[in-house]
Amino acid sequence: MPRILIVEDDDRIRIALRLMFEGEGFVVDDAPSGEVGVALFNRMASDVAIVDIMLPAMTGFETCQALRASSDIPIVIVSARDDTADVVLGLESGADDYVTKPFVPEELLARVRAHLRRRPDKSAKAFGLGNLHVIPDEGVVRHSDGTELHLTSTEFRLLTDLASANGKILSREDLLERVWGYDYFGDSRLVDVHIRRLRTKIEPDPSNPLYLVTVRGAGYKLVL
Repeated sequence: MPRILIVEDDDRIRIALRLMFEGEGFVVDDAPSGEVGVALFNRMASDVAIVDIMLPAMTGFETCQALRASSDIPIVIVSARDDTADVVLGLESGADDYVTKPFVPEELLARVRAHLRRRPDKSAKAFGLGNLHVIPDEGVVRHSDGTELHLTSTEFRLLTDLASANGKILSREDLLERVWGYDYFGDSRLVDVHIRRLRTKIEPDPSNPLYLVTVRGAGYKLVL
């Protein structure tokens, strides 16, 4: 059974989420604060986490950073704040997804399940990007000196899915469906922020990308 961590200070929402996920067969750990949530995760690692932003003391952003520092699990932020600045900050803090309140419980459940289903395409062939060597069947990216470049599971899936397109342009909608596993309720900001994060890791000069190229009005493509 998948294990989920819910970090939410609103007792009503936290209990409702616990009951919903338990009813769907999840093992649930829930916490009213970021500090408690991180401590729970350190004792019993979860498969996925849901984190509110507006938490007492340790913020949701800080909670995401703490979880991401030690794990690649999917992190879904759930927040009433939907300004682009908040969404970007949440994703830059390490979250894979961002859901705004009020939300439809079935949509949140569908997103969590989509993240749990996601796996890098290990059937893709290995390829190079400058001094980087991407090995899908091992799930790693290595520098030419053999050291490993750390990518989150979402970043790795984004990179390998773009590579599997063989130079073709993939729209934001294509990437939402291929990488995040959903389309009709997706948010294109997820794609743009993760593309920017990925560029900071694989490009010699992220402001002038050589490999992960934007095609204005169409989407993105990977130049191999």
